[in-house]
Parts: sequence; C-alpha cells; structure tokens
Amino acid sequence: MRHHLGIGIGWRPEITETVEGLPGIDWVEVVAENICPGHLPASLQRLRDRGVTIVPHGVSLGIGGADRPDPGRLADLAARAEFLGAPLVTEHIAFVRAGGALTASPALEAGHLLPVPRTWDALDILCENVRIAQDSLPVPLALENIAALIAWPDEELTEGQFLAELVARTGVRLLIDVANLHTNHVNRGEDPVKALAELPLEAISYVHVAGGVEKDGVWHDTHAHPVTEPVLNILAELRSRVDPPGVLLERDDDFPPAAELGAELTAIREVLDVRDPAPRAAPQEAGPATPDTRPQERRADDAAQLRVGLAQASLLSALVAGTPAPQGFDSCRLRVQSHALAAKRADVVAKVAPELPGILGGGYRAAFLSYAKSRPMSGGYRRDAMDFAEHLLIAGQPADPAARQELTRWWQDRAAPRPPTRRIRFVRAARAALVGR
Repeated sequence: MRHHLGIGIGWRPEITETVEGLPGIDWVEVVAENICPGHLPASLQRLRDRGVTIVPHGVSLGIGGADRPDPGRLADLAARAEFLGAPLVTEHIAFVRAGGALTASPALEAGHLLPVPRTWDALDILCENVRIAQDSLPVPLALENIAALIAWPDEELTEGQFLAELVARTGVRLLIDVANLHTNHVNRGEDPVKALAELPLEAISYVHVAGGVEKDGVWHDTHAHPVTEPVLNILAELRSRVDPPGVLLERDDDFPPAAELGAELTAIREVLDVRDPAPRAAPQEAGPATPDTRPQERRADDAAQLRVGLAQASLLSALVAGTPAPQGFDSCRLRVQSHALAAKRADVVAKVAPELPGILGGGYRAAFLSYAKSRPMSGGYRRDAMDFAEHLLIAGQPADPAARQELTRWWQDRAAPRPPTRRIRFVRAARAALVGR
C-alpha cells in the first residue's frame, strides 16, 4: 500500500518557524537520530496537531555494510516510527562503518554515507540486511539512492538494475532522490534517464529534491544551495513516467529566507502539476552487465560477506586513515572524498558541540582538520568531540591559558573529574598508531 504524502519539506531545528509558516505543507521529514521518543519538539507537536504527517529518516543504520544491522539501531528506528505515528520509515542504501570483528581490523566510522558496490555479492548481503530490518520495523521501509563522488571498480550492475533487483527480492520501497541522480550523472557519468527507465516506479514511496554546487568538475550534494534546473528536469522526467506519492524539499544548511524556500516549493509544484503520465511502451529490459545464473533467492555466504567487508574496510581506511588507495579506485577522487568527509566531520562536531568553535575561535577548523588526519572517527560525533578536546589538552593546546582552562572545564564536565593519566595517554596513543598503520 502506497501512502499519499503530497508536498513536504525537511524539518530542521534552525527553520522551525519558517516550516510552520510555509503554506501547503502536507508533511515533513525529520532526521530520526535527532528525535527522542517521548520528547517531541514543540514545533513538530504543533505541526502534528495540524494534521501534518511526520516521517523519520535514518542516517546511521548503514544497511549496505557487510555486517548485519545493529539490533539497537533498528530498535531505536522502530521506536521513533511508532512515537511519530509514521506511515513508513526511510534509510539509505549505503555503508557508514567498516572493519571490526568481521575483518579483524580496526572499526572505523565514515561519518557520512558511502556507496555500496553494485555487485552480486553486495546485493546478496544488502537483501539479507533489508529482510532483517523489515522484520524489526513496525511500518514499511523505503531506501534512498545516494550521491557519490567515487565509483567502485568492476561493478556488475547499473544503479537501476541494482535497485530493481533489490525490490524484486525484498519488496522494499524506494525513496528516489533526483538530486542524487544528477550528482551521479556529473561525477560518474551515469544517465539519470536510463536509471529511471530501469527502476520499478511502482515501488516509489516519495522523492527527494535538493540543491548542490559544482566545483572543479565535481558536483557536491550540499543540501545548502538552491535547487538547480537540471535537478528539476530529472524530476520532470520522473513525473512524466509516474505520479509520485510524495515529493520533499531538503535543505540542511545555509538556510535562505522563507520566501526563497517557498519559491523552490512552488517550482516543484509546477513541475508536478502536469497532466497524468502518458502510457509508455515498456522499456526494453537491460540485462545485467555480466551474466548471472544464480537463483534469485540465494543467500550471501560467509565468503561473500568477508569479501565485501574487506573491500569496504579497505576503502574506508583509505578515506579516513590515510592508508593506500585500493586497487582500481581513482586516487584523485578518493582525495576529494576524503577532504569532503573531514570537512563534514568538522561541521557536524561544531554543531553537536558548539562550545568548541566558541572556545577555539577562528582556529577551530584548522585544528580539527589536523586532528582528523591521524584520528579516524570510531564512536560517533559526540565521542569525536570529546576525543578532539582531549587531543588538544594532551598537546598543551590551545596556547592561550584562558582558552585552555575553559576547554579543560568543558572536557571535565562531560568526561571525568580530571584529564587522562599518563598511562591512559600512552595506551590511546598506541591504539591510534595501530589504526594509522
């Protein structure tokens, strides 16, 4: 069953009044990890009282990773869906962590969404992870195609084929981000029209529209710039094929005045306000890039799981720990992706711990990026903020005594009565050195 959602916008704490004041908003999407069951922000409560649907959108499950989904994260996602009375819950086809027990290597966090290789091995694993998630959630699950700066070598399926096979095996719904289709067109040469032709359009639960910017031939899916005409053109192409149950405008940073957001919503409505899609001849099915003779319901074996786990750990280590680029990857693109991950990490830490840029002033960003080069994230952004502060204090930073004293108090309030002992410092330094090998 498809729920008709209508026109929506991503709810963010920075634009609560704007969202409440925008006319014609049928629903909002919230980052699931930012909602605490039992404590709904007043703005969201007012929207819900008006009959506005709220959909939780997860960003940290990592359902495309080689490991099975974490039961605790699934339970949290289920609790948020029930608390919000949501008709569905959404996540991303991505991996966000790698390493650990499966590969007997350091556990690493990306802090962002990374692309899953479009191979049969990765698809088998993804399907099993989706089935586990579906069994744990009280409402239907829809998965989003992501944007990527990098491409895996030796892929066996196109994005459309990969998604169609995923839907056929699991019955999962799709969240199609047309901005991500544009990003992959610029960065990876993938044809968005071909991707739409290969998709099972009847599986679409809703559509994302967002802005970005091109720098030096690379498209950055920033969610902090206006929606561009090429993105609206892809939305128009999708609309010519199907009437999507919902369309949502995403904006995560550099929020413009309400009038500008309203104008972007109007442009989206104009694209959608066309006659019903004309009947089309069924597109000729494009077979897999390489022949596949395996049974459709084959389960991923331990060897496939290990192969994918090692590949993902190797890529993530190159991106966040400075290890050599895995064979077949574009080293230039890996550097761009690595810098993008570090920049995002700095931005998110500044949001979850705004006191840090307040204490460090204009030197915050340079200090954090220097720290991030040798300290991969392994425990989430709040832990990262604590580790960064500890790193500075151990190094006798910041140089200004008053700032260092303020940072010490901040660290003590959140961690322990006193900074770590010499023994603890030695152990942590040794661990960091092992991770960096």
